[in-house]
Amino acid sequence: MCGIVGVVARSPVNQLLYDGLLVLQHRGQDAAGIVTADGASFHMHKGGGMVRDVFRTRNMRSLAGHAGIAHTRYPTAGSAWSAAESQPFYVNSPFGIVLGHNGNLTNSEQLKQDLFRLDLRHVNTESDSEVLLNVLAHELAANATNYKLDPATIFAAVSGVHRRCRGAYAVVAMIAGYGLLAFRDPYGIRPLVFGKSETPNGREYLVSSESVALDGMGFKLVRDVAPGEAIFIDLDGNFYSQQCAVNPTLNPCIFEFVYLARPDSVIDGISVYETRLRMGESLARKMQRDFAHLDIDVVIPIPDSSRPAAMQLANRLNVDYREGFIKNRYIGRTFIMPGQAIRRKSVRQKLNAIGMEFRGKNVLLVDDSIVRGTTSREIVQMARESGARKVYFASAAPPVRYPNVYGIDMPTREELIASGRSDDEIAREIGCDALIYQDLDDLIEDVRSVNPAVSHFETSCFSGLYITGDVTQDYLDGVEAQRRDGAKPREASTAQLDLGLEMAD
Repeated sequence: MCGIVGVVARSPVNQLLYDGLLVLQHRGQDAAGIVTADGASFHMHKGGGMVRDVFRTRNMRSLAGHAGIAHTRYPTAGSAWSAAESQPFYVNSPFGIVLGHNGNLTNSEQLKQDLFRLDLRHVNTESDSEVLLNVLAHELAANATNYKLDPATIFAAVSGVHRRCRGAYAVVAMIAGYGLLAFRDPYGIRPLVFGKSETPNGREYLVSSESVALDGMGFKLVRDVAPGEAIFIDLDGNFYSQQCAVNPTLNPCIFEFVYLARPDSVIDGISVYETRLRMGESLARKMQRDFAHLDIDVVIPIPDSSRPAAMQLANRLNVDYREGFIKNRYIGRTFIMPGQAIRRKSVRQKLNAIGMEFRGKNVLLVDDSIVRGTTSREIVQMARESGARKVYFASAAPPVRYPNVYGIDMPTREELIASGRSDDEIAREIGCDALIYQDLDDLIEDVRSVNPAVSHFETSCFSGLYITGDVTQDYLDGVEAQRRDGAKPREASTAQLDLGLEMAD
């Protein structure tokens, strides 16, 4: 769930790109990078950590140019951060190209072999984003005449990328001396939008993972990039677009609406905030139907993304809504250390209970989802220690039973608390008196009802159905083995950043 930004402007873009990354910081805290294009020259700075920590005044001054791309990294497939994995990536042959990628390729290992044996290209990291960059570079070379590019040639190269690459990918890239290229996978799994701004010097364009990056910088949302579509904006600000895939279909990741995206974003014409309100409504209907016997005194959200659902749930149940947990926003760095004691300590540092909201009450806690259950278990215990008489727990999402392979670093199946357990067994594991999960059909309808034109969604972590059709059991076993192997250096790594994301519970 990385964040990507691309800009073609009439004035220096370094500040625009930096501000865009700040708005998309929730999509990745491991590393950040900016590349600007000054004519045919690139200027790059990237490093590990939060956006505010990576860039200093001297770095910003060196990022000259009126076009550029930026990336904030969230690791996928269990990969730990290293300097070599920071994006954007760069190749200098046959054209100077920089690329930032949100998503995950499911056939990257085969592509690596093909690049080495057939395309005579070298991949230097374990990142599938570098694989994607090299595939794009090869396709540009294969379609160019006399090493010259035009929009038709660039779109033909993207068609070649679509034919070769499997999985989820939203991409921004700069081609030295030509302009900004952005494209989305043929299933439209990961989000990508673009907007424009009319200035006294001419029109400017901005491409981003989420619409919030447009809102805060004076750009007007034009639309989402369609599945399989590519857009190209040359350095003079001329805009071109073309569908580059055969039979594309729109299947946005439903977890974007549950948790990943900011509530003030609009993705594929769907307001994230409105979907979360509707999740609360459908949860209320389920509780009125199946859990009417529960005597609930107060509904309390687990900050922050569950608030809209919790408010609407309380409203429909005619029960008081209260803020029972205060989140420490200044915790800074959390060092990932072996052992659950350290993990539990970090939960206590991130959240503090307001005792008066729990004392002597039957409390319904509402969270956006439950992944490992470690955080949920600790929060239930905090509620009991604060004097709650009964603690019920509601999840705005269905049980997470399967790994995600399209760009979200979910745990292995044995780490997913819902894998192989019934709801009652999960309730016992986290220590609550009753557990209420959202139904998948209701979740799909909650999102679809905001924009009926979108009829299908990528739901694999809930359903086990992988939309790209190429995810086998052997592939899942390999990803999980890679994740287990990668956990050791990840635990020992210094300065892994944690904003309290419940995904990392």
